[in-house]
Amino acid sequence: MPRRQGPIYEVTFFVDQENLADFDAWLEVRTRESLQKAGITDCRAFVVPGDGTGRAGRVCQYEVVDDAINDFVEVESADIETGIAAAFGEQVTFGDRVLREDDARDFPLGDSPDCLNCGARLRGQYCGTCGQRSRSRLISLWELITDAFGDLFEIDSRLWQTLVPLTFRPGRLTHDYLQGRRARYMPPFRMYLVMSLIFFLVAFFDPREKLSVLFEPEAPASVSMSEGGRDTPPEDQIGEAERRKQHVLDEIEREGSVVVGNLHLESSSDVNGALEALSADTSDSAVRCEFDASDIDDMPGWLARRLTPERLQRICERTQLDDGRTLLDNLLDNVPAALIVLLPLMALILKALYPLSRRYYVEHLLFFVHFHAFFFLILTIQILYARLGSLLSLPEFAVVLPLVAISFYIPVYLFVAMRKVYGQGRLITLFKYITLTVSYAAGFVATMLGALAIAAFSI
Repeated sequence: MPRRQGPIYEVTFFVDQENLADFDAWLEVRTRESLQKAGITDCRAFVVPGDGTGRAGRVCQYEVVDDAINDFVEVESADIETGIAAAFGEQVTFGDRVLREDDARDFPLGDSPDCLNCGARLRGQYCGTCGQRSRSRLISLWELITDAFGDLFEIDSRLWQTLVPLTFRPGRLTHDYLQGRRARYMPPFRMYLVMSLIFFLVAFFDPREKLSVLFEPEAPASVSMSEGGRDTPPEDQIGEAERRKQHVLDEIEREGSVVVGNLHLESSSDVNGALEALSADTSDSAVRCEFDASDIDDMPGWLARRLTPERLQRICERTQLDDGRTLLDNLLDNVPAALIVLLPLMALILKALYPLSRRYYVEHLLFFVHFHAFFFLILTIQILYARLGSLLSLPEFAVVLPLVAISFYIPVYLFVAMRKVYGQGRLITLFKYITLTVSYAAGFVATMLGALAIAAFSI
């Protein structure tokens, strides 16, 4: 027979994001201490949704023996208030209530008193196992929108708290993450994906091309011939063109040339020569796209078996057919994946450069995840600023100088970040920085060539 549980004393906290890590540590210590107190049979703390203003939510539940509940609530409430005021001031607020097992009002309005997410017994407004709020009503449209975009518009959200150190404090995010200060920041890989998505949308998405149905087509440029500063009407332009054409034909005829159709040549032998030259011109692309086995003799066996002369010819012909536009589109589609492949490769280089740092491989990977997120952010800013300068017709120097300054900031950022995270001197860091930069350039070229090969095979 299951043990009968006593009443629950529940305390809900709302914490400013900048104090969240310290508060979690404080709450963990307090939870352990509470289990040593008389009359407490269980104590647990868990994460709950915030208050909608950017503040994080935490709940602590104390299971108390019936006879001790009144005294415990009075003492514990005052103790919590004193502790929060001393440690956090107004950065943390809380509210409390007592829940009893036989009080139906403590259960949600749904048909079951169990958590709809994990099935655990509900003992308050939040599930003590998974943290989901104990309510069965359908979520509103506004809540769906705020769940999707709330972090973008809340000034004290984790997104904005992450962007400032990411941009202006090289290595700070990686250093804090490795030190355990993580709750205040956006998770590293999520931030990387967000920054890369924004960059590729800004850099390669052309609304006039992708959403052309929403824009009016541009009026075709009219061909006009000016005489005395006045535009010539279209019908006069046609007549003038015909007169000039006839004048040229008359000149050729007076010089003794032979007119064959629309081709004017001196003799019939010239006709054959011209036809051969024309045939050579039109088949020039086909000649350039002819391959045989000798062209792949120097390739590795595994590549030669896949890159056959027939496949090479097909790739060449299709590329020439649309001037390489399909190849370029396929390459751009593969660039994000290529950059993701580059991350673990560069982490291996860092692992080799810092063999005595006693850091795990994933810690070096984290460093480059943060650096690539910064890199995407800077490139996005540069593209937007260049487009803004063009839109506002700013002087060229007012556009070029900031872009150059921002470009120089990227290598400086990497050097400072390496010193911050790995903590070595300037000279040794400079040597490793140069080695890392050269390796990065080689790795970037290699991954881009791989992306190009995959793009070519997919044509």
